[in-house]
Amino acid sequence: MPRETRIDTLDSLREHLQWAIELEHATLPPYLCALYSLDPERNPEATEVLGSVFAEEMLHLALTANLLNAVGGQPRLDTPGMLPPHPRKLPHSDLELSLLPFGPQALEMFLRLEQPAPPDAPAQDDHYQTIGQFYDAIEQGLRHLCRQLGEQEVFCGDPARQVTGSHFRHTAGSLFAVKDLKSALGALEEIVEQGEGTARGEVWDGDQDIFHPDRDEVAHYYRFQELKLGRRYQRGDTPQSGPTGETFSMNLATVRPMRHNPQPADPGSTIRKAQDEFNHTYCAILHLLEQAFNGNPKLLSVATGTMYALKAQALALMGMPDGEGTTAGLTFEYVAPERRRWSVGDQRRIVVLRDGPYVVYGGIPLRRKRKIVSSENNALTWKTADAIATEDTYALCRCGHSGAKPFCDGTHAVVGFVGTESPVMRPYEELQHVHDGAGISAQRVGELCIHAAFCIGRTRPIAEMLADTGDSDVRSNVMGRIDHCPSGSYSYTLERGGDPIEPDLPQAISVLEEEDELASALWVTGKVPVLRADGQPVETRNRMTLCRCGHSGNKPLCDGTHRKIDFREEIPARTDEGNTS
Repeated sequence: MPRETRIDTLDSLREHLQWAIELEHATLPPYLCALYSLDPERNPEATEVLGSVFAEEMLHLALTANLLNAVGGQPRLDTPGMLPPHPRKLPHSDLELSLLPFGPQALEMFLRLEQPAPPDAPAQDDHYQTIGQFYDAIEQGLRHLCRQLGEQEVFCGDPARQVTGSHFRHTAGSLFAVKDLKSALGALEEIVEQGEGTARGEVWDGDQDIFHPDRDEVAHYYRFQELKLGRRYQRGDTPQSGPTGETFSMNLATVRPMRHNPQPADPGSTIRKAQDEFNHTYCAILHLLEQAFNGNPKLLSVATGTMYALKAQALALMGMPDGEGTTAGLTFEYVAPERRRWSVGDQRRIVVLRDGPYVVYGGIPLRRKRKIVSSENNALTWKTADAIATEDTYALCRCGHSGAKPFCDGTHAVVGFVGTESPVMRPYEELQHVHDGAGISAQRVGELCIHAAFCIGRTRPIAEMLADTGDSDVRSNVMGRIDHCPSGSYSYTLERGGDPIEPDLPQAISVLEEEDELASALWVTGKVPVLRADGQPVETRNRMTLCRCGHSGNKPLCDGTHRKIDFREEIPARTDEGNTS
């Protein structure tokens, strides 16, 4: 008979589910190191196994967060405790985890990590021998509390915090909402069976193998046995028989010789700079995951997309010789939020993620604006449509390929988007060209122009009209056109050197559509700060336009390239409601 559960209060259940999140995350750095040390062409079997196991550990992480949210908890990932120095212990266990390249030592560690519990093993809620025994204790606690308190009291979390439906590549597993005991037990079953097999005694995890459709999917422990023995499991095989299917070989000589448990390189060195870049990106992922699991579920696809985008940084780092016969390695150090700057506080701001989307903080309103044109397609004004619903933190597509525009859906990682930004632009005042008229002095920075064409007019451009601004009607016309310039490429004062006169624009982001349903830039108004991926701020101005087609030569700013590539977007059907501004 199982011993009496020690998880006998809701607070204890929440504590153990947070431990489960920490456990699932702790597996990610070792799996990533081994995966990135492999050349997929020379070791396809090992790459396939590690890629699929890693994807399923990400799935398990999301399911444990759903479990914690379902019982009224608050998942935490962006904390120093998630990234202690390696070697380290698996949370609340004696199993040691190291950062190693792929090879026999790494395989033995993974086999110990994924080892199935014996059929009669007791549940263990702390200092557990196997992960399955730990999850058995959580299952006992759930059942006990539901009997004692009732399901409604136990599953008291906000259903809106559940993350569902995100596609994790390389796995047939599913991510689903946890709302009651049945779905909670289903989540635990998914996690345990993918790790150690069904019913403690089966090789298979219950899912269909997406790489080998002729068989069911092999559980993690047995996938690593395949790699160790160089032979696949086939239908009819058991843990006792071992794999009896086709054989394969691996080329360990081609594995990148990463130093074991690498330490930070000397400050200022090329290796240290690459390590710091990787660590900043990884901590950005932890931050995005925590946001996703705490009320912004759409950010999960952004986080997972950024996780896959780590690969380029990792490979660059692991290709650097360290002078001692090995290559530099991934250190997985925690970067404090104050060092990141962009992830601290609730100030309204827009953050550019490296080769990823714009992450918007502070609940900045999002809406659509459509350019109104004459019958000759001359720009007249902007019409504001209804607001687009968002969470307080959301991500906007920067690559131009998202299937959920204007929001990011993680496609940037799939298409290999390279979002390298242009050098930081000099301040507006240093770049501006000044053109004086009567009662008005116009300034222009051509580098900011997105060719929205309000400055051209029906007959004459602003530059020519300035000569006639002694006529107040002409001067007013010029002022109005400049006010409609979305990028602020044009601005004006009443006299040379005077104070700029800017339209009173709210803090908002507008998704622009120009003539003939051409998809245009993101129009940022109201002096919202924008931080580049390298941490440098973009000059804060009342108006600026950000690229969302992915092709601007002036990233993150728009340069009008969306016109050249005829950038389009399917948008919801318009209503007749709206206003002009």
